[in-house]
Amino acid sequence: MFLWESIAFGPIHSRRLGSSLGINISPTDVKICSFDCIYCECGWTLEKNIASTHFLPAPTILEAIRMKLQQCHEEHVHVDSITFSGNGEPTLHPEFDTIIAGLKKIRDQYYPRAIITCLSNSTQLQKESVREALMSIENPMLKLDAGLEPLYQMINRPLIPITLAETVHELKKFNGQCVIQSMFLKGEVGGTFFDNTTNENITAWLQIIKDIHPLRVVLYSLDRETPAQKLIKIYKKDLEIIADKVRALGIEAAVYE
Repeated sequence: MFLWESIAFGPIHSRRLGSSLGINISPTDVKICSFDCIYCECGWTLEKNIASTHFLPAPTILEAIRMKLQQCHEEHVHVDSITFSGNGEPTLHPEFDTIIAGLKKIRDQYYPRAIITCLSNSTQLQKESVREALMSIENPMLKLDAGLEPLYQMINRPLIPITLAETVHELKKFNGQCVIQSMFLKGEVGGTFFDNTTNENITAWLQIIKDIHPLRVVLYSLDRETPAQKLIKIYKKDLEIIADKVRALGIEAAVYE
């Protein structure tokens, strides 16, 4: 498990995004997230206070991003995507909308052809400022790992009171202008076996996908070390079977192993 030690890092090669310049607006010394996912590459969420005061102010973050983008531009480094990821859930930052607005101006100065991506767990969409900020970028990638409530709670382990139904309600407000990213896996957690590739879960998940009707669905499985130890990777051939069911709905789907 690891934490990013800087605000702007990379670019790194991403399975989904090409040459991706990472942006971490979470603290560099602790993971802050509203989920405690069993598969998170940053490990378990040890900081339970999502209203943490560890967050750096927007001007500090934007200046670090500007310096990094200027350096990349001067060194002729190719950037496909400027990507919010980092040490937790980026939309928890209290100035998330301000950071998005500032980044768009900096991006337009140095890399006008780069898209802005935000990898989000979809738990803060009830906040209008967060939702509108996400709608203003090219590639909001919003998490949906289950179609059934028990699996949602088991895989994502929310640290705030939130249900799958509430998340889906907010996702529908995007009117299809978003990308859904879904992790598929199976294994054992706390002595209980689970599998989000069962027909029952996939049927429910597909109905949600149909209702949201996103621009695209990204399906992937385990690629790095996970905090939960008894997890099993789903391989590409099985992911493609699920992806074909998404495509049958008239929605683009991409698989990353």
